[in-house]
Amino acid sequence: MFHVMVVFALGLTLHAAVLVSPFEAIRLSYPTQTLHIVKKNIMLTGEEATHLSQQSRLKLNTKIYRTYAVRSADRLIAYGVLITRKVRSKNAAVLYLIDTLSDAIKSIEIVAFHEPPEYIPPAAWLQQFHGKRAKDALYVGKNIPTISGATMSARTLSESARLALALYEHLLKGRK
Repeated sequence: MFHVMVVFALGLTLHAAVLVSPFEAIRLSYPTQTLHIVKKNIMLTGEEATHLSQQSRLKLNTKIYRTYAVRSADRLIAYGVLITRKVRSKNAAVLYLIDTLSDAIKSIEIVAFHEPPEYIPPAAWLQQFHGKRAKDALYVGKNIPTISGATMSARTLSESARLALALYEHLLKGRK
């Protein structure tokens, strides 16, 4: 019986993976800079949630989002927006790092992915979001290519990118 429980527990952990912490992901994007990162939770009002849902064309599953203000040499250089959403039946947490000078996505890092690892989009696919802004249409099958065998992952990450950019534009942009 013990062996069955061990095999079962190992099987569960093979599909659930925390890949990197948000702080590590941010530091990977700025490897040569000394950073000061401040984590903050944002709780949306009903009006803000409605506005963001309309802007991102996405039904929100929560009104609470975690953000990271990234400073270097006393200058705000980026915001990280952590979005957690269901892919198929399990959650994925993705950090969207948005550059404050260009108001565009600098990088996307998958922080946790609890679906089977073969559904994780490859880094080359994620790079197509670099430089995208809130005004850009980010729709899988239209201007974002699908991923064979991981269509739901691609759709979830594209929808979340629209949400992260809308959150940045509406609530974070211009703050010091």
